Amino acid sequence: MGTLKKAKESGTFTVGYREASVPFSYLDGAQKPTGFAVDLCARVVDAVKAKIGASDLKVAFNPVNSATRMPLVANGTVDIECGSTANQLARQKQVAFSVSTFVPQFRWLVRTAENIHSTTDLKGKTVAVTSGTNTAQFANKLNQNENLGLTIMSAKDHAESFLLVETGRAAAFIEDDINLAGLRANTKDPSKLTILDQAYPSDVYALMIRRDDPQFKALVDETLTDLMKSGAYEKLYAKWFESPIPPRGANLEFPMSSKLKELIKNPSDKPNE
Repeated sequence: MGTLKKAKESGTFTVGYREASVPFSYLDGAQKPTGFAVDLCARVVDAVKAKIGASDLKVAFNPVNSATRMPLVANGTVDIECGSTANQLARQKQVAFSVSTFVPQFRWLVRTAENIHSTTDLKGKTVAVTSGTNTAQFANKLNQNENLGLTIMSAKDHAESFLLVETGRAAAFIEDDINLAGLRANTKDPSKLTILDQAYPSDVYALMIRRDDPQFKALVDETLTDLMKSGAYEKLYAKWFESPIPPRGANLEFPMSSKLKELIKNPSDKPNE
């Protein structure tokens, strides 16, 4: 059954969200889902309500993590996943993606006092990755290709990976730069943690939906493209990446990259691969 038909017949539309992917999708001080991707999905929900003529459509929120997000979208438990999920060709065998919503890069987070400045400084050390992410795949390839001799620890989510570095159990955590910036900004003393300048190309983010549902995908893509063309996307970006955000009022101070500006001018659902 198509997503729009399912929503009309059931009276409910289910949004999948992440609990610790700041500033895209996370829990605020009141333990409610919030973030940039959640705001984008709120616009999609409005479009769904208008399309099926159901202003009273109930919106349910379902938590997902790196391991559960694709199965829950694929089996229909979640109608759209609003997080920080990369669009990859391999993943398209299970799910579909909207036009891209963000362009990240892979970078390392380390403790400032450890005097680590590049990937080569991590040789032979223990590093953290989040299980089920494209970053975990990249870290394994990097380890092999550069003969780094890393011990790679897998954590269940970004918060746990971050904690491994904070507590000294791992020397570094590799993840998309914006996820690292969000986690770092919400610590008591951000100066104790450093995001290294060295960066590697990552995969574009997009909203994740079920495969073989062209009607719903068209609605999602149209909604996002309209936001980009109208200037509303830039306003949402400024709200989440360049302004104080909950729960602590931290400002990520993360200006829009030139690659993202290009993407807004020419929306695309193509992965990097």
